[in-house]
Amino acid sequence: MKKQFKLGIIGCGFIATTILRGVVLSDFLREKKIIVSDINEDKLNSVDYLGVNTCQNNRFVAENSEYLIIAVKSKNFGEVAKSIEGVRPEKVISVMTGITKNTIKNALGVGLIKVARCVPNMPCSIGSGAIGIDMVDFNKSNTDTDFISNIFNRLGTVVSMEESKLDAVTALNCNVSHALLFIDSLIDAGVKLGLTKNEAKIFAAQSVFGITEMVLMEEKSIDELVAQNCESGTFALETVKALDEGNFRKEIFQAVEASYHRLSEQK
Repeated sequence: MKKQFKLGIIGCGFIATTILRGVVLSDFLREKKIIVSDINEDKLNSVDYLGVNTCQNNRFVAENSEYLIIAVKSKNFGEVAKSIEGVRPEKVISVMTGITKNTIKNALGVGLIKVARCVPNMPCSIGSGAIGIDMVDFNKSNTDTDFISNIFNRLGTVVSMEESKLDAVTALNCNVSHALLFIDSLIDAGVKLGLTKNEAKIFAAQSVFGITEMVLMEEKSIDELVAQNCESGTFALETVKALDEGNFRKEIFQAVEASYHRLSEQK
């Protein structure tokens, strides 16, 4: 039976709002074909400008949506599963951290449920994110895989992969916090050396943005780019030496590894 809504979303937090903006403002999906639920009325009111349907009834959303995105915090998934108990959504898309497809299927009732898992990150909110996605359950239908991919293509670069790699993607996607702290440290250094905070922010953020583009576009390895930058003057070489002496690489690796192990502990 044809569903009333093409896309339903349970949860209206940061990622859900990002998805809504992406699909509506790009004209990928008409707002009247979308419904979102949340227990927080203020969050629902915050997406009124998009024209999507809203409600506080998870069951209604699950029953009446062809594709159901579950976009709540992992710790709240049990409550969501209970709120839609007895409903058997056929096509589920999860953006929850660390919750496996089997866990979702067991909670919702295995049956014919197909589950895709997606790991987005913070820059998705400006269309510059990186999204790891497992759509193996949908591989027999190009219509389904195209639809799911197109939702997240609006948010950034999508990389399809098997579910076993998604914890690693989650740990790496946390690196936006590492990058933010790095940029903040550059800003502080610039201010200490005499720049205004705004001047330091521009040079720190733009430098990181620019070199990130080079990493993605250039055929050279990162080591080659570092060497090329160091050729521009001894000051760049001194920066690399100082970072090496402070075990910069090791600290970043350990931070990512800690995130990865934390995900494993939650299962």
